[in-house]
Amino acid sequence: MNSTKTYRSRISGTGSYLPEKVLTNHDLEKMVDTSHEWIMERTGIYARHIAADGEVTSDLSLKASQRALEAAGLTAQDVDMILVATASPDQPMPNTACILQHKLGARTCMSLDISAACSGFVYGLVVADQFVRTGAYKHVLVVGAEVLHPYVNYKERDTCILFGDAAGAVVLSRAEEDQDSEIYSFFLQGDGAIGDLFVLPAGGSALPFSKEVLENGQHYVRMKGREIFKHAVRTMSECCHEVLRAHNMPPSEVSWVIPHQANVRIIEAVAKHFGISMDKVVVEIEDMGNTSAATVVVALDKAVRDGRIQRGQNLLLTAFGAGITSGAILMRY
Repeated sequence: MNSTKTYRSRISGTGSYLPEKVLTNHDLEKMVDTSHEWIMERTGIYARHIAADGEVTSDLSLKASQRALEAAGLTAQDVDMILVATASPDQPMPNTACILQHKLGARTCMSLDISAACSGFVYGLVVADQFVRTGAYKHVLVVGAEVLHPYVNYKERDTCILFGDAAGAVVLSRAEEDQDSEIYSFFLQGDGAIGDLFVLPAGGSALPFSKEVLENGQHYVRMKGREIFKHAVRTMSECCHEVLRAHNMPPSEVSWVIPHQANVRIIEAVAKHFGISMDKVVVEIEDMGNTSAATVVVALDKAVRDGRIQRGQNLLLTAFGAGITSGAILMRY
């Protein structure tokens, strides 16, 4: 490998999968003290998808990956590396990427999970770009996937209305000379000082599972909604500003913004900060809710498949998640 030569990355295929079971706001009205109108006003979410019994994160990942590979005109044998961004792996060991590698029928290759919560796919795409850019690998499968509903307390109104299950995938490939796709710039950051805004307390070495943990509901996600809203708008705006500045691109030249689909009001606030019209923002939250690491890539796949996103357009991807993690990518699709 020529260590001095660098390459450009190109998304050669996208895919996504949402489980068949749908949990609507009207369903939640029967489970917790809430209403369809209240949820829509505060989040923009009408429905979220829930994995079937026995359907795990690697299963969702498999279906999304197969669709991405088909779109790229590749097979599992062409994949040089698998990255799975998830906060809800099948199990602590082995990692979900290795399980996916086996289910996909891919050859033995580097297979790695990335834990950055809702920012996971953005982080994963940046990691994949480094391997493609240096020439180490030609085709990297990057997946964002979650089965979150087991970690949601359906008696807790502020969290149960938000989360759903989904998976999305892209194949990031080396661009040929006649293909002008490129990742222009990226900006990633983490701020552990405010990590208590969104936590899943139990399941690690700090608080292993026990009878007391289950009785205290410490196996469910906990969040400070108002603080999260404020910091999400601030950090995603900051990350977008950094990537635009790095490439000297004004917001007016961005064709599409693809943000983390956590809350429609957060999305609107970020777009307003840059003076970007909402008709240039990909919003898919109404029918899937917050699927953490899967939101950006699922939204990307939907917009590619329905024709909104076209080759040659400038895309701005941004996300915010537990950690607190955040990031943005500016790229030519």
